[in-house]
Amino acid sequence: MNINIQRSILAAAFLTLWELLSRNMKLEFYVSRPSDIFSRLREWIMDGSLAWHTSVTMIEAISGFMIGSILGVLAGLLLGRAENLARLLDPFVMGFYSLPKIALAPLFILWFGIDMQMKIAFVTVIVFLLVFLNTYTGVRNVSREQISILRLMGANERHLLAKVILPSAIVWVFAGLRLSVPYALIGAVVGEMIATNRGLGYLVAYHSGIFDTAGVLASLTALVIIAMLLNGLVHFAEKRLMPWREDHNRQEVVL
Repeated sequence: MNINIQRSILAAAFLTLWELLSRNMKLEFYVSRPSDIFSRLREWIMDGSLAWHTSVTMIEAISGFMIGSILGVLAGLLLGRAENLARLLDPFVMGFYSLPKIALAPLFILWFGIDMQMKIAFVTVIVFLLVFLNTYTGVRNVSREQISILRLMGANERHLLAKVILPSAIVWVFAGLRLSVPYALIGAVVGEMIATNRGLGYLVAYHSGIFDTAGVLASLTALVIIAMLLNGLVHFAEKRLMPWREDHNRQEVVL
């Protein structure tokens, strides 16, 4: 049986069981019901509010994701190749990375206010740290023997980056990008929950404040769909830039 059909059957069975248990055990206040959640989503779609709040969250998450990814890759390449600088900055970077990121949100409000710029900056910092550490690790794990051989053949730093370092580290880069997708949404939603009147994070905070479980779960459903779309885009880019991995995965499945 096709894997997509199996997934559809599993999802339908889960939603049906959820609906029946919620109705029969009077659990609507705690977990709502799929029918109520879909009804709320349809209502928001019809009045345009879902599109408005979703667009705000996507702009914040995607903008911060793109800026943080680019800066993270560049910083990872720089420190990965500058061993003395990396050794100097390592404890500071790890200390900042270990800090709970949500604790920075009030500080970002002081710096950037409560507008969209604050959420973009917050997401950028979160994504930057994840992508940077993965890129840095990938660069540091490149075979030293290959680099030494190419240097003996007269390769300069530009040749090393293009022929050895980037192709070897790109797997680590995409691992960081995949990890960053949910964290980009977390950063945007946390910022919206703390200080804003728009976005899916605001919807979650507003409906939880009035004990509207269906509204909270409808907002979370929209966030899940966004996360799946962003992950799909990253996976598409990964397949285009690393087609050999897709071929390797197919061979493993066949074996």
